[in-house]
Amino acid sequence: MAGAARNTICLWYDGEAEQAARFYAQTFPDSSVGAILRAPADYPSGRRGDVLTVEFTVLGIPCVGLNGGPAFRHCEAFSFQVSTADQQETDRYWNAIVGNGGSESECGWCRDRWGISWQITPRILLEGVADPDPAVAGRVFAAMMQMRKIDIAAIEAARRG
Repeated sequence: MAGAARNTICLWYDGEAEQAARFYAQTFPDSSVGAILRAPADYPSGRRGDVLTVEFTVLGIPCVGLNGGPAFRHCEAFSFQVSTADQQETDRYWNAIVGNGGSESECGWCRDRWGISWQITPRILLEGVADPDPAVAGRVFAAMMQMRKIDIAAIEAARRG
């Protein structure tokens, strides 16, 4: 769990860290919600009993959600990159994030309702853009640049030429 890890990702939320952690735990394997720290007394921006922090794990990565308020917003400079095996897994994660108040972006990126960016990245895409044949890598890259959610069949077609 996050408290025992030497390095933990701390994500800032505007009061909904627990809801985010529970969504991640329901959506991704090897994910769970751990300790929840509540305020022992009233404080300037909250009340006694409000959730201050939530320890959680996303795909085996220890995190802590900090309910810090509206001062800071997430951006694409930080994202979770989730490697998927097939279209079904790609669709499941993409649809869960976007369908829960999130939004689509380009090239396999989407954003959850709390502003965290996710790259839902099929392994075949990573293999294709890293292909030693520059023509193959170029075709795969060009195909990806036209997509929002990654279409594995289209990536495979681009690989074949």
